[in-house]
Amino acid sequence: MRKLLFLLLSCVFLARCGVVKKNTSYSDNRSVHVAGDPAGEVAESDIGTTAQPDGDTIVESEKSMEETPADAVVETALTFTGVRYKYGGTTRKGMDCSGLLYTSFLENDIPLPRTSEMLSEEWKKIQVNKVQKGDLLFFKTRRGKAKINHVGLVVDVQKEEVKFIHSTTSRGVIVSSLQEGYWNHAFVKATRPF
Repeated sequence: MRKLLFLLLSCVFLARCGVVKKNTSYSDNRSVHVAGDPAGEVAESDIGTTAQPDGDTIVESEKSMEETPADAVVETALTFTGVRYKYGGTTRKGMDCSGLLYTSFLENDIPLPRTSEMLSEEWKKIQVNKVQKGDLLFFKTRRGKAKINHVGLVVDVQKEEVKFIHSTTSRGVIVSSLQEGYWNHAFVKATRPF
């Protein structure tokens, strides 16, 4: 019985994010390009004033200022910036990449699967040039391994740069850019959970 329990727990821990090591030997010709409007931007035409028949002026609010579930999850995730990496962790004492997402979504009443690989199977794949705030990015960071083992949450898209928050073994919870060579090379796919 103990052996079975030990084997089961070992499998669970092995399925989690795993170790993310930065390796700079990658092909120079692989590149992910992003184009499109940044999510959450407000056009100047969306903000203004409206004159009422009685002469009063009402100031209109920004149309995109309503907080979406994606905004709330991103805001929560950003509060963990600087938290150290801890394999299997889901608290401010330490967290791994899927633990960061699991906790950030759960704090906004959205339950998620716990591992990167399970998360990658949840939603339909979207083109990288269509990603927006709140989308998930998946990576393969282990040389010679075919399965997804790392995940990040898109926090901003500006022109051709996608920024995402994730937990790395070397620096803990940080915001990175998909334009960085290592992450660009390791990128596998994007999905939209909202």
